[in-house]
Amino acid sequence: MTQELFRQDAYLRETSATVVAADAQGVVLDRTVFYPLGGGQAGDAGVLVLADGRLLQVADTRKARDEQGQPIAAIAHVPQPGQEALLAELRPGDTVVARIDWERRHRLMRFHTSTHLLCHLVPQLVNGCSITPEYARLDFNMTDPLEKEALTAGIARLVAAGHGVEIGAITDEELDANPALVKSMSVQPPRGTGRIRTIRIGGDSAIDYQPCGGTHVANTSEIGAVVVTKIEKKSATTRRVALGFA
Repeated sequence: MTQELFRQDAYLRETSATVVAADAQGVVLDRTVFYPLGGGQAGDAGVLVLADGRLLQVADTRKARDEQGQPIAAIAHVPQPGQEALLAELRPGDTVVARIDWERRHRLMRFHTSTHLLCHLVPQLVNGCSITPEYARLDFNMTDPLEKEALTAGIARLVAAGHGVEIGAITDEELDANPALVKSMSVQPPRGTGRIRTIRIGGDSAIDYQPCGGTHVANTSEIGAVVVTKIEKKSATTRRVALGFA
């Protein structure tokens, strides 16, 4: 199992860690600050600093899988092409420093928080999501038209208001009693641990409140200028809204 330090502190940029495995999937550590691809958010990139100072470049981060191809409670740091020789040198028990590409991660945090604001402005179920360092998009299950200018203005207003973003948790039973908290039709909150991570924006006023495992900024003012770049009719019942930095 990999201890997921980013769940409680998205601003943690590096950590010392111990190698658990190094194989074709990548490097599995006992703890990490790297977020793995999931929930629509891209996996982190960065470096693993070896004991002698050499750098293993991490191109992507994924959930590790067992021999049957099923996800397990471990995170694989996927090296860039050409790093095979360095990867082969790593052994279980080796100590490394895991360091994320902070500029890239911060863009992901800003975009991810922006999508929560968009969920407030468009109170419809979401049936698709993609959060990358270059753009973010949400697919809403709806038929009514949407206006770019109105949504851009709405996001700007929520950003300027400086709403706090809080990490919390609820039990499986609490979620079962409040199914409307789940706004995604395509990604369901992970169960099994007894606690489900939540994100609340705006304190008790709850601009947005839903289960989410991604990384976010601590205050909406940190998002900066985000604009709606495109609205598409993807199907008779789907409207896609794309976001970009101004």
